Amino acid sequence: MAAMDLSKLDNMDRIVAGASVVVLISMFLPWFGVSEAGFSWSTDAFGAGFLGWFGAILIIAAGVYLVMLRSGSQMPKTSFGPGVTVLGLSAIGALLVVIKWATLPRYSFSGTSWSEGARIGIYLTLIAAIVQVVVSFRLFKRTGEAVPWAK
Repeated sequence: MAAMDLSKLDNMDRIVAGASVVVLISMFLPWFGVSEAGFSWSTDAFGAGFLGWFGAILIIAAGVYLVMLRSGSQMPKTSFGPGVTVLGLSAIGALLVVIKWATLPRYSFSGTSWSEGARIGIYLTLIAAIVQVVVSFRLFKRTGEAVPWAK
């Protein structure tokens, strides 16, 4: 088995990979929760629904693909370049997480301690996803690849 050479990653590659690691960790943190005076309940990405965890998996896949590609691993050939692949996975994953976040119920009643809504895990995922999309777009522009529908 060939060892991965992580020294081949530039700073932008490391940011994409780092965002993937943040998302991986955030998947196990609370994404949604309910709290009342003496009661608290929360769930992680896997309990929050399909859109959330699938979007997070796509974001992680973008980072893994880029690291494997840059480290010299044999990657399958596609009809479009790696810049499109990383940007596409990042953008679709981020969009799914944003949709999940936007559709989570949010309630807070004044005069009571009742609250319901998004928790730290989904916020960290959103931040990491936005960072990854922006950096992936810069990587895509740097490669000079054409978008698949422009051919």
